[in-house]
Amino acid sequence: MSDQTRFRRIGARGIVLALGVALTGVAIPASPALATVPGLLRMASSSPTGSANYQSATAICPLGKVLVGTGYEILGGNGEVTVDDFRVNGGPATAPTAVTVGAYEIDEFAGSWTVKAYAVCADPVVGTVRVAAVTPDDSADFHTVTAECPSGKVLTGSGFELREITGKGIVDELRPDGTVSSAPTGVTLGAYEADPFYGDWSATVYAICADPLPGLVQSTAISAPTTSDFMNIVAICPPGKVLLGGGYDLRDAFGEVVVDDFAPDGGPATSPVSIIAGAFQEDPYLDDWTIRAFGLCANL
Repeated sequence: MSDQTRFRRIGARGIVLALGVALTGVAIPASPALATVPGLLRMASSSPTGSANYQSATAICPLGKVLVGTGYEILGGNGEVTVDDFRVNGGPATAPTAVTVGAYEIDEFAGSWTVKAYAVCADPVVGTVRVAAVTPDDSADFHTVTAECPSGKVLTGSGFELREITGKGIVDELRPDGTVSSAPTGVTLGAYEADPFYGDWSATVYAICADPLPGLVQSTAISAPTTSDFMNIVAICPPGKVLLGGGYDLRDAFGEVVVDDFAPDGGPATSPVSIIAGAFQEDPYLDDWTIRAFGLCANL
């Protein structure tokens, strides 16, 4: 998130930090040959600040690099704006190079806001592709789907797309599998209707996959249960590792909480090592809820 926004939120509500568990003795697959992640950096792109109902931004990797991870941030939305598109380009035989983030106001919102897209990029990583999985197109109030990497590949990043629901869908989870000692190979998307919506809609989840990477594991952090209108949490890679991508999930929120920030740190000359997930209540919600952040971390 931007320095200005980070200062505002830390000062007002505080921030929860958690350090991923350092690993020893993790077995590394011997075949196929392990890839590396040289030239890792984070690019960003922002929409203009305004009060339009829909805004989007696309973050593009520098020429010659590929996309390995993603992120987004809504500045000024305060729970009134939901990300509808978090779309990764590329395909089953093509390495991705860009991510587009599109967001709608859930209800009419008079304030000005901005959408920001983040691309975590690296020099070409062996076997990088993008795969997708889609839910049925129906009027159920909850949709879930899992994208699995092709056999022998691992997950480095993710994205999603909600179709035909136009600002009335809230993504509740973008959850990678894997553990603190095993590499992720898939990602699960879950999305709720924000308000009753009587049309058919569908959800697509995108997985960025590559040949096995040295020391790739999942780092995770979870907030304490809260009834606060806002909470954030940071997943930090273990020492000696860098962040590729990540994920998040909400517990006990059931479409009443909007993930407003999903932002890796780093910059155009700096490798990311952590990712923040922050969420606002969309309407007043009296039950306890939690937010969890996931970081996908590999050896330097």
